[in-house]
Amino acid sequence: MQLDFHYYATYCAAILAGYSHEESSALCYSAQFVDLCSVTLLKKLGAPKAAATTQLSMEMADTRTDLIGLQNITRIWASFHFLPYDLYAEKKGVSRRYRNKYRLICRPNGSLVSETVRLAKGGSLQAAGLAMHVLADTWAHSNFAGTPSLVINNTNYHFFELLPDGTERPVKFAHNPSGPDDLVSGVFTSSLFQPSENSVMNLGHGRAGHLPDYSFMRYRYLPAWGGYREIVKDNPSDYLHAFCQMIEAMKYLRGERESFETERYDFAAIEGLEDEIKAILTRRQLNACADWKALGERLSGCEIEDFDLEKYQREYLEAGERGKDDSFLGKFFLAALAQKSMVTNKIFQSGNRLAGYSVDFRKKGFRGIKDFQRLVEQRRGERE
Repeated sequence: MQLDFHYYATYCAAILAGYSHEESSALCYSAQFVDLCSVTLLKKLGAPKAAATTQLSMEMADTRTDLIGLQNITRIWASFHFLPYDLYAEKKGVSRRYRNKYRLICRPNGSLVSETVRLAKGGSLQAAGLAMHVLADTWAHSNFAGTPSLVINNTNYHFFELLPDGTERPVKFAHNPSGPDDLVSGVFTSSLFQPSENSVMNLGHGRAGHLPDYSFMRYRYLPAWGGYREIVKDNPSDYLHAFCQMIEAMKYLRGERESFETERYDFAAIEGLEDEIKAILTRRQLNACADWKALGERLSGCEIEDFDLEKYQREYLEAGERGKDDSFLGKFFLAALAQKSMVTNKIFQSGNRLAGYSVDFRKKGFRGIKDFQRLVEQRRGERE
């Protein structure tokens, strides 16, 4: 997903869930910020580098792909963009190495989705926004894994776009990062094919380009891991379910729901809006920001500010050392550390070392990356 859904559509969902304009603005800002909180930005702010929720293209170009480098990549992408569906999935006749990567495949409605939403319960709006990003991406990024892997994430020539008129056409992929996708001719930019299993070009849905990020896109293809079984991906349906699941989740976070359960969607909340939302989701355009923004402003009666990456940076920089954690970005960084810690620990507990080693500090005390000490201290303060 991209700015149109993570920012403007999340704002709409927050309003429908009962949040105020101010709360919805903070929440959707945090949802979009997940795609921008890189080590480069964190260094600029003097913030904890372990709070990174993404890696920029220029960072990826210099990323090591040895064991340590691959574990760092996996901690970021599996925690925030490709949340694993089943960490205990079995697949007969494969090596442990393959199985561990297979277990990181992302799909919606896994147990870690519930863990993610519950982790944000009682927390900040930043934590709620971050959780909505993770939840939404399980729908868009379904069937890909947040670790570099040719055998899991590669695609081939068997890839067809299903057009609105009922016909289909082969998808043409080209490696042209500077050029926009061509919806008329059906030429889409994808990552460059690399035969190396652990190349960063084989991370996530890079080999499928931005097709998973377009709400209007419908396609069928053979995933590399699928045993020659075709998958049909219906993004308009998936994005609608993601939208209504976010409403359900945010009502739980607000206290309107006693519990959050997977496979529950608040379709009642969009009664009278369903046709308009479906029209936005199915409109063939590379960017649906204007449509979602118009809907959100009509729902709240307030103007939605354009996303501004620098909006909260001065507040963080000028806050004293003790005040940084109480700033807007400081609360986001704590939420990011908590989410990464939770997912990494779950992967480790499953016997999978692709995200590195993890210790549950609540049971065994703090051991590990210094940046996470801030999270430990925050939780100690909450108990006192």
